Amino acid sequence: MTTSQDELLPATRRQLLHRIAVAQAEGRTPSLVAAVVRDGRTVWHGARTSVEGHGPDENVQYRIGSITKTFTAVLVLRLRDEGLLDLGDPLEKHLPGTGAGEATIAELLAHSGGLAAESPAPWWERTPGSLRPELADVLGKQPFLHPVGRRHHYSNPGYTLLGALVAQVRGASWEDVLRREVLEPLGLHRTSTRPSDPHAGGWAVHPWADVMLPEPAEDLGRMAPAGQLWSTTEDLARFAVFLTKGDDRVLGADTVREMRAPAAAMEAADVADGAAYGLGLQIQHRDGRLLVGHSGSLPGFLANLTLSVDDDVAAVVLTNCTSGSLLGGVGADLVRIVAEAEPRIPEPWRPLPEADAAVLELAGQWYWGTHAFALRLTPDGGVSLEPLSGQGRRSRFRANTDGSWTGLEGYYAGELLRAVRRPDGSVSHLDLGSFVFTRQPYDAGASVPGGVDPEGWRGIG
Repeated sequence: MTTSQDELLPATRRQLLHRIAVAQAEGRTPSLVAAVVRDGRTVWHGARTSVEGHGPDENVQYRIGSITKTFTAVLVLRLRDEGLLDLGDPLEKHLPGTGAGEATIAELLAHSGGLAAESPAPWWERTPGSLRPELADVLGKQPFLHPVGRRHHYSNPGYTLLGALVAQVRGASWEDVLRREVLEPLGLHRTSTRPSDPHAGGWAVHPWADVMLPEPAEDLGRMAPAGQLWSTTEDLARFAVFLTKGDDRVLGADTVREMRAPAAAMEAADVADGAAYGLGLQIQHRDGRLLVGHSGSLPGFLANLTLSVDDDVAAVVLTNCTSGSLLGGVGADLVRIVAEAEPRIPEPWRPLPEADAAVLELAGQWYWGTHAFALRLTPDGGVSLEPLSGQGRRSRFRANTDGSWTGLEGYYAGELLRAVRRPDGSVSHLDLGSFVFTRQPYDAGASVPGGVDPEGWRGIG
């Protein structure tokens, strides 16, 4: 990935610089560094003030805190994709004896396992990991605060368990597995569990005076899978591209899409704020835009990675203070600035190289009862079904080898769509998860459950 400042218009670059300058000044942070990704590569990098006497660039490491969780989630999903576990498996099946084994792997990934948010005292972020050598020290005597699977409750110990799961199944440390299976394949050479020069120091800024205090940079030990990593804007920009498009060396596009889908039952306040959580990723609706990513914080550092798949724009923001600007808002603004100032230019329309006549026959208007839908062929060889009114259930469908299709999103995700033919080969109707779609509303010539009144449509005189 190359960094080019010439990819964005001067006015756009100035807006981006202004936004991070305001964030650095109002947040009173020693330094702030940011990057924007578009079309799969870094197109802008900006920084304010200095780290150890020089301006921070895309190679300066900052601690990224809970963005580490997304890396841990990738490792777990690799195990699932290899068939070594199922997300519905209870943790106990693969990591026995923790005392929290009734939670499933999916629930731990989505923070709905009922576990506490933090480990027992002392404050784990500011004390050596050697104080918590065993999982029992991380979980405490009463690890559960809520019924398993009932609600989203963010849990750092939950991701500690997932890191231990990775180590158990792979037979190697979480750190070694991460380096071998994610960091090296994606070229994230400046992402590590311990800082390497050049890196920023972490600071606490006094809330009522412009003075600072250095923060400790503890090795988190067992808690490392929840927040240990250090990284750079350049590496996280590469990671954002991976979370958008996938990479078959690590996880395919379908699996990263699964990570980006809501997976936890949220509280009413979170729903009202447009917030949700997937499998290791935070999800938010903001300014009419669906944003995915993760924030992170540890004493002395704040971090944020935000991406909009629809706009193909991502932003990374890192800073070295304990509290200050809310970087989630900064990241969202950087995405918005680029998406609005320089909207994505769509790929040119091109006709399909070929079309299956049996599928082409299905294109057009269909009715579910009296609701009108349109079935269209998609460039990837699948089909889409959407209501002609513009409102209602819709989905794209992936083609299967037997001539059926599987739903990819919304109400019909995972549901099977197939064309039902008569003995002479003509199409009777579409069956979608037992729902019947006909060419005419309640088509008398189709197999409609419950039958169609033989007298047909009528008025009331």
